[in-house]
Amino acid sequence: MAELEESFKRINNKLQQLLKQHLLLQKENEKLKETLKTIQLTKDQDTEQISRLQQQVSILKTSIGQMTEPDKKAFEKQINQYIKEIDKCIGLLSE
Repeated sequence: MAELEESFKRINNKLQQLLKQHLLLQKENEKLKETLKTIQLTKDQDTEQISRLQQQVSILKTSIGQMTEPDKKAFEKQINQYIKEIDKCIGLLSE
């Protein structure tokens, strides 16, 4: 009988340890999720800033006339894309 009680106590202790470890892992998981959200937000902001800076470089190259032929084609392609987006917006507004 005493051996059975000892076994139950050991099992109970191990179960309590597992529960504590589970709670710690849940907390760590939540912290990691928050860190991931922060990193993704920073990445998105950095991507937007890179895009804006690339546009500014393109505009500056155009204004001083130092665009190469591939740069001109890329710039025209981007302008055409903006025009398509503007046309789409005008179409949505006129509905």
